[in-house]
Amino acid sequence: MSDSTTRNTGDYADRTSNQQSNLLTLPTAVATTDRRPHAYERWLIAKLLRTAGSPPLRFQLWDDEFIEPEDTTAEFTIRLNDPKALLALLTNPNLAFGDLYSAGRLQVDGDLPDLMETLYSSIHRAQKNWPKWLEALWRNHNPRSTGLSEAKQNIHHHYDLGNDFYRLWLDDAEMQYTCAYYESPDITLEQAQLAKLEHVCRKLRLKPGMTVAEAGCGWGGLSRYMADNYGVKVRAYNISGEQLVYAREEARRRGLDHLIDYVEDDYRNIDGQYDAFVSVGMLEHVGKERFPAMSELIRRVLKPDGIALLHSIGRNRPMLMNAWIEKRIFPGAYPPSIAELMSICEAGEFSVLDVENLRLHYARTLTHWMERFQNHRDQVTAMYDEHFTRAWEMYLAGSIAAFRVGSLQLFQVVFTHGSNNSLPQTRRDLYKSTAVPKA
Repeated sequence: MSDSTTRNTGDYADRTSNQQSNLLTLPTAVATTDRRPHAYERWLIAKLLRTAGSPPLRFQLWDDEFIEPEDTTAEFTIRLNDPKALLALLTNPNLAFGDLYSAGRLQVDGDLPDLMETLYSSIHRAQKNWPKWLEALWRNHNPRSTGLSEAKQNIHHHYDLGNDFYRLWLDDAEMQYTCAYYESPDITLEQAQLAKLEHVCRKLRLKPGMTVAEAGCGWGGLSRYMADNYGVKVRAYNISGEQLVYAREEARRRGLDHLIDYVEDDYRNIDGQYDAFVSVGMLEHVGKERFPAMSELIRRVLKPDGIALLHSIGRNRPMLMNAWIEKRIFPGAYPPSIAELMSICEAGEFSVLDVENLRLHYARTLTHWMERFQNHRDQVTAMYDEHFTRAWEMYLAGSIAAFRVGSLQLFQVVFTHGSNNSLPQTRRDLYKSTAVPKA
């Protein structure tokens, strides 16, 4: 285990004890009880199943009694290990389901992503008939602030867990933690992530000698790909110190550091003028109240004939992030609706050139991540603990399900200044690579 991972493991433990409202703090031991369920508890579970749209699942209670679904055959089993788990689930399932699963107080018999997909689909249909008081009781909360100081804390919470952790289950090619692009269904995760990078470069219509500003560069894979394959100069901004350590070392190793400047700073401090502006997987952390400032930033730094691309998780309509994901995994996260994303273009008087939805590509990407995560489950648990491992299993499984059922989307939007007339008249050039030939 590297020094960086050791440092972050201890940091995770410190934050768990000091910030109980923000992190995974429920006990990992499975709670048990000797008493039998009361009649009202059985009734409440049956009512909960009906409220959720009568999905094909049964509940197994702490005394091994089963509560079967009405008018359908169960495909999944959810076990509750103590009465308080039932009370928490009834109070706010949006938050409690993930907490209870992480703590081992709620267990699942069946494929977890399939269960979550079934639940999401059933609840979506049933939710239209819920009374207003129930919607208020089970509501998700507003995301935490994404101001300058808060944004760094939010990113530190998720991305600075240690490079060794992410290296276990991301692709070996460029450590991409964003949606891959599956040009054919049988390609590997590595091939699909490289295809995504190529897809982005072609949409930006990069040519040798151009300058590119990247907001939120992750482990630097897109910057390296652009510099290495298209001969452009990149200035990439990121506030995750752990990611930048990897990005800089990798750029030096490949002899690309003369073309890439990795800047440990907030995207709001980008300056200069660039032929292209790109942000892949950061807009979800910006906050919709800051979209006008984001628009102004792009308008200011993008040259008159430049092209911008935003790649972001999104929604078909405005919705808050799931309470558990926002509180435990991605603080401050808000995936914008397509209309909210378009407000960035409207505010800057940009012309939208292309909108593409890669939703099913992200479902496949997450499935690959989940498989690799499971293959390294013991190593993850040794680095952190069982509670952490179960939380990330829930996060990955729930994300797979959300993209499968369409409650989450993945938008790529390409735009330019409204006065830019230096544009190709067709899309044929998108299918002819302008990458620099390799010797």
